[in-house]
Amino acid sequence: MDSRPRIYRSPDEARGCFGPCALSIGNFDGVHLGHQSIFAEVVGAARAGGWIPAVLTFDPHPAKVVAPDRAPHLLSTMEQRCRWMGECGIGHVLVLPFDRQTASLSPEEFVQSIVVETLDARAVLVGDNFRFGRRQAGDTQTLLALGARYGFQARALPAMRLRGAVISSSEIRKRLLAGEVAKAARMLGRFFALEGPVVKGHGVGARQTVPTLNLESAAEVLPAAGVYVSAARDADSERRWPSVTNIGYRPTFEGDRLSIETFLLEPLAGPPPLRLGVELTHRLRQERKFESPEALREQIMRDAERARRWHRRWMDWRGVKRAESSQRQPLY
Repeated sequence: MDSRPRIYRSPDEARGCFGPCALSIGNFDGVHLGHQSIFAEVVGAARAGGWIPAVLTFDPHPAKVVAPDRAPHLLSTMEQRCRWMGECGIGHVLVLPFDRQTASLSPEEFVQSIVVETLDARAVLVGDNFRFGRRQAGDTQTLLALGARYGFQARALPAMRLRGAVISSSEIRKRLLAGEVAKAARMLGRFFALEGPVVKGHGVGARQTVPTLNLESAAEVLPAAGVYVSAARDADSERRWPSVTNIGYRPTFEGDRLSIETFLLEPLAGPPPLRLGVELTHRLRQERKFESPEALREQIMRDAERARRWHRRWMDWRGVKRAESSQRQPLY
């Protein structure tokens, strides 16, 4: 079943066919668990009202227009975000081009022209830190008042917390930059992944250490340099392999350019992938310089064995969870 939402790229394209809808508004970078909880509420409201579950998001990120020096590096591409929104049950997405004209709209102008007249929103659900309109003059209280004025339901939903910390895109960025990919995964609800074409490496690894697949990623956020347990997948097929991935500068070979190198722990069994996705599941160690390629190769073999043990434990844990789920009694 195709879960991809219908994507609109302009107000003119959306006008007249987007709603009536239950709507959420935001950047939703990473589509983390907090965002997912909002989308669940949107889907519930849409089902109750007989509307379309929908999202209004922005491209580029508004900060890149109004405060480029403070614009965040993004965790995900728009394509990824829209795909994940669809997996959450969102049916329509307007990717609103954000420019100076959009930035100049007052909160009421934004609601009247975009939310009501263009998208035909009957319910608007947002996070409790939602701000909108020129110079972010509107907040959730403004939205509630405008909802009463223009005839749509408005709700502000509390932030989700994990072990005392608010789940947010900025918190996830901080975890990744510290190399804490497991903590980031708990907030994302999935492992953080890098995607991109497989490119030719320096040719040194296959001769002196181990053969790797070299990933070229356009990601704006990369985890701290180091060696990670990973799961690799062919982006154009269903092939998957347990793996080890090094993110760094190859100091043993005096490298000066960042590289992402993945060593597969199982045979390739077929042609090499042209595009690769790599989920980073656990950090093994920081990157360091070795006295020789042979010493590096020995360390890679130790890393690989630790990664194999991690994957075995992970698969055992998933098997237990599946068994527990299948043995649960129905609620009625």
